[in-house]
Amino acid sequence: MSTAFVVALGIGTVFAGLIVIIFLCKLMSFFVGITEKQTSEKAEPVVATAPVSTTIPDKQPLLAAISAVVAEELGTDISNIRIHSIKRV
Repeated sequence: MSTAFVVALGIGTVFAGLIVIIFLCKLMSFFVGITEKQTSEKAEPVVATAPVSTTIPDKQPLLAAISAVVAEELGTDISNIRIHSIKRV
């Protein structure tokens, strides 16, 4: 066999494999699209709930946890940490 034939056979095999992979991906996408349409038709509408209250009834455990984490990250004592305010992000 000549080297040109081996190179052509190798390149042809790679491209044939890639074409098969593309075909399989498109086929799977088609089937997934069909099943998604069927499930979206059957799905019930989502009911929105009322927003959760933003006030925290007991802030002391939360402040203790936040100051402990900040002190640990900064490598300092917890008595050196002063939290002036907490805002929800």
